[in-house]
Amino acid sequence: MTKLRTTNIRKLSERVFDVLILGAGINGAVSASALSGQGASVALIDKGDFASFTSQESSNLVWGGIKYLEGLEFGLVRKLCKSRNHLMRHYPSSVQEIRFFTTLDKDFRHSRSFLFAGGLFYWMMGSFFTEAPRLLSTNKIREEEPSINVGHSQGGFEYSDAYLADNDARFVFGFVREALDHGATVANYVEAIDSKRVDGLWHTRIKDHMTGKEQTIRSKVLLNACGPFADRYNEKSHQKTQHKHLFSKGIHLIVNRITPSRKVLAFFANDGRLFFMIPMGPKTCIGTTDTRVEELPPHVTDEDRDFVLDNINQLLQLETPLSRADIIAERCGVRPLVVEPRKEGQDQGDWASLSRKHVIEVDHNQHHISIFGGKLTDCLNVGEEISAEVRRLGVRLPYAGNKWYGEPEALRQEFFHQARLMGLDQMASPGLSEPLSQRLWRRYTARSLYLLEEIRQDPTMAEVLIEGTEYTRCELYHVARHEMIVKLDDFLRRRSKIALITRPEAIKRTTGMREACRILFGEEADMRFEEYFLQFQKHDSAEHDVMLPSQEDLPASAPPSFASQSHHA
Repeated sequence: MTKLRTTNIRKLSERVFDVLILGAGINGAVSASALSGQGASVALIDKGDFASFTSQESSNLVWGGIKYLEGLEFGLVRKLCKSRNHLMRHYPSSVQEIRFFTTLDKDFRHSRSFLFAGGLFYWMMGSFFTEAPRLLSTNKIREEEPSINVGHSQGGFEYSDAYLADNDARFVFGFVREALDHGATVANYVEAIDSKRVDGLWHTRIKDHMTGKEQTIRSKVLLNACGPFADRYNEKSHQKTQHKHLFSKGIHLIVNRITPSRKVLAFFANDGRLFFMIPMGPKTCIGTTDTRVEELPPHVTDEDRDFVLDNINQLLQLETPLSRADIIAERCGVRPLVVEPRKEGQDQGDWASLSRKHVIEVDHNQHHISIFGGKLTDCLNVGEEISAEVRRLGVRLPYAGNKWYGEPEALRQEFFHQARLMGLDQMASPGLSEPLSQRLWRRYTARSLYLLEEIRQDPTMAEVLIEGTEYTRCELYHVARHEMIVKLDDFLRRRSKIALITRPEAIKRTTGMREACRILFGEEADMRFEEYFLQFQKHDSAEHDVMLPSQEDLPASAPPSFASQSHHA
């Protein structure tokens, strides 16, 4: 158990907080960072790990919603484009531009000229912030991306959006870490059992899943940021809301890298929806599906797998078609789509037209806020809007208006100055896909200065610890102290994406993994190691056989990523 987590759990019942936030996905994390950064006293809890549900299952893309142009949702597209640009401007190490290379079938419902015009309009909606779109002929597609099957293509077009240089859960944790730095009291694996309004305060009974102990958190405002579970918890706290959720399931399959392309290859699947091949360092992420679901959590089915594999085998010219045996890992996320009760008649027939916009609903009498829907692209707007609502509820934010987000430029300059003076990049292990200084800043920003000090005291701290990844010894010590790792999955799947690009058996026999566990868990190292791999034995069934270990092993060194920043775990 980490000392930071233990200390924070003790603090949860020692004071009255201005705001208690339930749920540490992107909405909860960014709200905690925004409020604490402006001076509010904040508690943030999640029944699992941070970003362990919807926020860890995205495509890692930060986009302005080009598909919403077809539904004439120009206001939403403009807002999302501005939000995307805002993230690219303020998180330049983490959110970077990437090209979408789009191929169209001859029978597609629109011509390439029409869609290219839409791409130009999209570029304009984004204030010309990215590289301009370009029209693609069939010959141009064949020349630049020979793996694409153009036998029945009318050509296509290329445009820009953005992607996360690390994974989505890592980006979300950045806001959690910022909230901690601003003084918030944060804990994972702590579940809210119920909440009641008593004498002007919210009393929320919680349970620590690691110890079984219960206690009560008192707060002036209760913020329900439980994502897909928001409706369930509102019932527990007796909140009647105007909005509710419908759920759409999207899956992605991770396979060995199909093409060396540094672009997202975009198509329209045989059901007419957008379909992507997304570079992920030495791997390729393929998807997504869009299926209405009723029950949570969603699961990947053989039908889902076959849909993705059949489409990619039709769209590409591969020497050997992809099969289920090629799947290294899977992502299965639920999209919480917002509907109003008066629109319930559309639930069965028109749910697919619902967008990912967020809605914030406030009960002013009860000092209760619910967040519905949303997506990572719009996260900074969520933080600003929640801050405004909390102020309207009477909570004083002494530093309201101060910038609470973004990479600190002055500290960035200082970090790279110190890194150059000490020759950090020359000290690093050979074969890294990017300079170590860039990697440390991107992942830890201001805290990377502490890592420099660790390396000054002991140069071996700059060496890669886990073979086949780019994780250095100093990073593991830093993560153990400051990132509240409770289970091995927290590190392998969310603080990093090792588990997304490597099969379980390969991870298990990787040189350095046992030492990493000792750093992360101390005396609990063996237990946490065995606990992690036991889950794959339990999933030995037809439904989950693609997740089982296979002959794939970790590469001795990672190949270059598809952009200037590393896309490795």
